[in-house]
Amino acid sequence: MAKKVVATLKTATGKDWAKIIRAVRSEKTGAYTFKEEMVPVDKVQEALAGNK
Repeated sequence: MAKKVVATLKTATGKDWAKIIRAVRSEKTGAYTFKEEMVPVDKVQEALAGNK
């Protein structure tokens, strides 16, 4: 299950960014690893929907 927005960051360019942390299960071991990704706030839903 992915966490939607953990932290919101703002840069000097004025664009808001969100950090997405996604739990991914390894096919080899079955253990979970976490993938972190920085995306613009307006693209959060697309990022979560596109990488299931």
